[in-house]
Amino acid sequence: MGLINMRELLQFPSGENSTDVLINGIHFNRTALNFFNYTLWDNGTLSNGSKCFLTFDHYQPTMLSNGTFINGTSCYDPYYGIHSRGALGLTFASLFALSIMFTLINLRKHGRLFLPSEKRFTAIGRRWQWYWMLFVAACAMISGITGVDVDRDYLQSLSIILQNFFYVLMQPGLLAVVWEATRHWGSWQERQICDRDPFLLPQDDKRGQKEFFMPLAFYLFAWLEFFMTIPRSWGHLEMQGSPYQQANIAKPQATDARFKAGSILGLIAWGIICYALQHAIHYYKPRNRGIWDRFNSFFHYAPTKLMLAIPICFVHVGYNIACAFYWDISPRKYDANPGWIFGLGYGSAFLVLFIFEIFGYLERNEDRQLIEQRIERGRSVDAELGISKKPTWWSKMHRDNHLDAEQRLRNLTTAVGGGTATQKNIERDIEMRNLAPKAVEDPFKDQATDVRRRPQTPTDTSSNQSQRTMSTWREPQKIRSMLDI
Repeated sequence: MGLINMRELLQFPSGENSTDVLINGIHFNRTALNFFNYTLWDNGTLSNGSKCFLTFDHYQPTMLSNGTFINGTSCYDPYYGIHSRGALGLTFASLFALSIMFTLINLRKHGRLFLPSEKRFTAIGRRWQWYWMLFVAACAMISGITGVDVDRDYLQSLSIILQNFFYVLMQPGLLAVVWEATRHWGSWQERQICDRDPFLLPQDDKRGQKEFFMPLAFYLFAWLEFFMTIPRSWGHLEMQGSPYQQANIAKPQATDARFKAGSILGLIAWGIICYALQHAIHYYKPRNRGIWDRFNSFFHYAPTKLMLAIPICFVHVGYNIACAFYWDISPRKYDANPGWIFGLGYGSAFLVLFIFEIFGYLERNEDRQLIEQRIERGRSVDAELGISKKPTWWSKMHRDNHLDAEQRLRNLTTAVGGGTATQKNIERDIEMRNLAPKAVEDPFKDQATDVRRRPQTPTDTSSNQSQRTMSTWREPQKIRSMLDI
């Protein structure tokens, strides 16, 4: 049984006596119904404001004298099948869930550090884009899944509230995704210039002041949009049981001044994104004179991913502005055309994520690109100075690369004592001894006073013999420096 045009109160059908009420073939006590304030509506429901039961077709609840219902089916239980809104919601929920996996891959790829962290260019700055993409995908996935019960419920309940809550929460996150991608692209251009010349772009000039205040201005309007649309009473969206309820309860609340102001604030935040892109091109790309040349240079130097994502994001923002003024295309209306909702709402958000996923897969890590740029600059400087790098086999440090670990250890031990290495040390010791300066004799020194002759004793004779005997042996090696080892 579908919803009829007007939802009106009905009188209780009379039963066998004055206290008996017959509803769908089931007898109820009129006194008990009046005591618990139950009302019969023309859409086949029996409700007292807090509880609601279906009373048509095969739904035949029974009420006891204490107000307890047996075999009752709530009005907010699924009754219809899944239609286009629920099917499209599941489809987009699956797509957004799949995008989370690729977002994590790109986050790991572009968030890794291969160079020391810098205070001016932090690693978190290039990760914020992917963090916001995870947030948007999670909100869209939850919103799409809850759209299934919007189709199935006989009377709207918590499902339509959850779908619209996470859908509205998705817009500030989507704006933050595009903003962080735009801001980081400008930061990446600045980092490449500062890597070539650290003193070319000071941080206290007019450019630096603009880059300090632009993020504050963007997040100010983004958070204002959040506070204008999210913290509010959402219960009015459930009041869509009849056209009268839609026109007098749900529609005024869904198109009130707060939703309109929030959508306009989102448009201002989108304008700041466009200005940030123009600012980056103006300061970090070659400048041209003339309005037409500047217009051409803007489209020439602007990255493709931002030229695609920013207009698509504008479609999403424009659709939310239209929903704040026109009730018939709003996702807050349970029977609105799903083409508007998923084509301009969810579809535009998914396209923005899809564009960044593709370009995140194609682009390389910034640290790796910076390392290659430094190597290339080093090669160009060496070429200007006439320095040619020798091949690896030229260096003596690589003479034992063909040896394994055990052979290297043996060579190290032979370098200390024994074998050929000891012979080399001996020859080197002899060479160094020949090069050592001789002691200079003092010409004014009396040589006669230094000569002290004394008769040799038997002890001296034996010591001389032993000395002559030991002279046949080579003296032990004396290590004077690390060169002898």
